[in-house]
Formats: sequence, C-alpha cells, structure tokens
Amino acid sequence: MMQPMLRLLALAAIFTLTSALSAAAQRFELPAVNSGRWFKGNTHSHTINTDGDSPPEVVARWYKGHGFHFLVISDHDTITEPASLQSVVDSGFILVRGEEVTGNFQGAPVHLTAIGLNSIVSPRKTEPTLQATLQANVYAIRAAGGLPIVNHPNYRWALDSVTLARTSGFNLFELFNGHPHVHNDGGGGAPSLEQVWDQLLTSGRRIFGVASEDSHHFKTWGPGFVNPASGWIYVRASKLDPDEITRNLAAGDFYASTGVELQDLVVDAQSITITINPDRDFKYTTEFIGDGGRVLQRVDGLRARYQLGDKLTYVRARVTDSGGRKAWTQPVFVAR
Repeated sequence: MMQPMLRLLALAAIFTLTSALSAAAQRFELPAVNSGRWFKGNTHSHTINTDGDSPPEVVARWYKGHGFHFLVISDHDTITEPASLQSVVDSGFILVRGEEVTGNFQGAPVHLTAIGLNSIVSPRKTEPTLQATLQANVYAIRAAGGLPIVNHPNYRWALDSVTLARTSGFNLFELFNGHPHVHNDGGGGAPSLEQVWDQLLTSGRRIFGVASEDSHHFKTWGPGFVNPASGWIYVRASKLDPDEITRNLAAGDFYASTGVELQDLVVDAQSITITINPDRDFKYTTEFIGDGGRVLQRVDGLRARYQLGDKLTYVRARVTDSGGRKAWTQPVFVAR
C-alpha cells in the first residue's frame, strides 16, 4: 500500500520542483537604459506654420516655461526648424526636429509624427489599401532618417489593431492624445487604445505607448480647444541631447503620463519596482498588467513591486491617482 502513495508523493515533488525551476528560468529583459535622469517632453504640437494659433517661438516658450525639457514641433507636412528658435534653447530646454506626416486613405486619416528626420516627407495618400497607405508612410519616414510614431489610431476610428499589426517598421504609437476628438477610451464596442496596445503586445508585437498633447491652441482655452498640459512623456537619458532622446525613445526607455510623475522605475531580472513622486495629498494605485490585458497585481501607495512568477511574455504598469491622472510604463518583456 505504501508504494502507490510514495509514487504520488514523488510525482508531486517532481511537479513542484519543475514548476519552481520553470518560474526561476523566466527573467525580464533588462532595458538599454536603467539609470539616468528623466526628461519631460511633448512629441506632438502645432504652430501657425500650419493649423496652430501661435507662432513657433510662443509655443516653444510656453513649454519651456512649464517645466518641459524638450519639444517636437510637428507641423503638418513641413518642418519648423529648431535652428530658427535658438533664442529659446539652453542647457535645460531643447527642440527636436519633427513633422506630422498627414496621409489619408479614402478620407481615413493616416497621421504619423516623424522625429529627427533629415528632410520633409511628402505624405503617401490613397495607396491600394489603408494598411498599404500606413506602410508607405512608415517607410517614407524611415527613408528620411526619421523615427515614426503612429498618431491617434482611434481618430475617426481609422486604424484598428489588425491594420497596426500588419504594418512593419514602427514600434511607437499614441496611447493617449490630448485632442478631444480622438477617442482614446474607445466606445460603442470599439476598444480603447490601451486595449489595442495589449492586443498587439499579446500577439508578440513589441510596441511602446506615447502620450502626447497634439496642442494647437495657446490663445483660447476651454472645452473644444486643443490646449497643452494634457499628456506627455518622460525619457530617461544621461544628458539632454536630441539624438539621445530620440534613441532612447525608440528603445522604450520612457514612460507616458497625464500628470502622474514617477520618482524611479527599476527593472531587474526578476522584478519591476516603481516609486511615485507624490503630489499634495493625492493617493495612488499601481496595476501591473500582462498578456491579454490581465491585471496581475494591484498595489496602493507610493511604492509598488511586481515579482515575476506568472508565465508571461510582458508586464507593463498603469499608475492612477485619486484625481484620475495616469502614468503608463512601457512593457518589460520576458526573455524567451
């Protein structure tokens, strides 16, 4: 009678050991930059050179005066040259060259921010399909030496997860855009951009989420206007330099925010630790999210840590304060 029992105990021990070894074998891929300073910036803004209401110098000085370290002026299908705004630039504030490439397919907007490009990109319009139009614009930005960001996919419900998944050559998209008509939160059966993000990540796509302002209006403020101070990013870098900011943005060494500021974000082989910079008496909840958009863990307070244990391909975090403001960290991928 003892032999079957011993056999069961042995099998249970083997199963437990195998599970433990499998969990231990999992590890996070370490980010390219795991130390440095956080630099606050906006990747999407407009001036009177296209459809904004203020001159480039006024726009740049607004951002400089409100604690930003860098700005991309992304006027439509033109480059507002940083060299023309050197009077605004100093050791604490820089401009990064950019353009909003404004394509379309049969009326559906196909807009991308191009960062750090060498020359103006003429938008590709009405290629054979919507996806082909998006792909052609991504390739055109790459050919001009630029870093592409797919802008506001839910604007006019133009770019769904299938279209994004079938398009190569980009790894950045706007998770949040400050324009009041872009449907960040989805609705009517259409997914939010955060849900789209998890769909792409779960399918194996390595993609990072940007928050931007898409600012147009600096003279008139209120509902219906596209004012600044809605969403931005913090890029971690050793110095405030256009090339390093662009490079680290492409590598996913940043987080997106609508007002929550992180003090630190540390990733090691087995854990992610987030420390929040408190603002007045706001309270904070951090959610660690994995495959399929599943919430793996919730932590209240100013410090949250996730220990890798579940069988996952990625983990990202969303921090929400008691006023509804958020910060989103980029996915940390589990080594295969």
